Amino acid sequence: MGESSRVPEQWTVGLDLGDKHSRLCVLDAAGEEVESSRVRTTPEAMRQRFAGITASRIALEVGTHSPWVQRLLEECGHEVVVANPRKLRMIYQNDSKDDGVDAESLARVARMDPKLLRPIRHRGRRAQQHLALLRSRAALVRARTLSVNHVRGSVKSFGGRVKTCSTGSFARQAVGQVPAELRSVLRGVLELIAALTVRIRRYDKQIEGLAGECYPETALLRQVPGVGALTATSYVLTLEGPRRFRRSRSVGAYLGLRPRRSQSGQRDPELRITKAGDTELRRLLVGAAHYILGPFGPDTDLRRWGEALAARGKKNAKKRAVVAVARKLAVLLHRLWLTGEVYEPLRQSRVDKRRHHRAQPMPA
Repeated sequence: MGESSRVPEQWTVGLDLGDKHSRLCVLDAAGEEVESSRVRTTPEAMRQRFAGITASRIALEVGTHSPWVQRLLEECGHEVVVANPRKLRMIYQNDSKDDGVDAESLARVARMDPKLLRPIRHRGRRAQQHLALLRSRAALVRARTLSVNHVRGSVKSFGGRVKTCSTGSFARQAVGQVPAELRSVLRGVLELIAALTVRIRRYDKQIEGLAGECYPETALLRQVPGVGALTATSYVLTLEGPRRFRRSRSVGAYLGLRPRRSQSGQRDPELRITKAGDTELRRLLVGAAHYILGPFGPDTDLRRWGEALAARGKKNAKKRAVVAVARKLAVLLHRLWLTGEVYEPLRQSRVDKRRHHRAQPMPA
């Protein structure tokens, strides 16, 4: 960069993305800082700054702008390393944190060993567009849940109660149960809930069509009870490909469903899950696990395994069983996607039964 707008080979750039402006730090081959400046966070400014310069390694942190910035910089011929924010504690815990310091830290780590940043890979533009549809539905569901809770809380504060009903029918059911003093106050909220329900159902139809037209592989995942178009499509879009993981068991950890560990000597406490990875997909898998273990879930290996886990009677055993079933479900879905097998709900139970019969002694 500089006067000639040329960056020699082996130079490293740390780019701390901001909403309006981004800070950048350039290190030479010896690790000396040769530039610290900023650039507007727009496609035009980024292209003008980085197009035409010698290919460099550019490190940036994952965030709102990182998908399009990564694509743009790679189009310009650069090696782009998108850092996993969960692995950047040295930046977040810095006592002198600011955008310039963050940019320099990114550059120095990327220059030393990019693997320390645990780089991620953003999905393609088409997949990102489809995922935005799923996220839009999730945003409306959260808004509806907040509104429903507000109505229930307001009615309770006046000594009333809205009877239990499905969220989809709440607006219609609640109208006649709201105290007279609150009817004019809550009318707008109930109308909003009804409108959100209509819009969510439209999104559901779009997602159903999207799964069938663009992601036929979701049919393999939907063989499992409790896994619908929404969960299956979210799973496919988040993982992007079945061969991304060498072992199906790795998927559970990738989605943050693996318990944390803090083992030291004889001490190995039970900790909560890591909650790494995609929050929305993890929530959907936990929801599917609730169905599998619930009153309407059919008899399957997953259900039997989860029930046995919950029956152990430890503290929060049922909650732990739900999370464990969600983790096992994530592994099962990957296996079905990878192999294309037909799902057998009681496959393991039949195998265990045959082994049991073979182990029985022959009659005299």
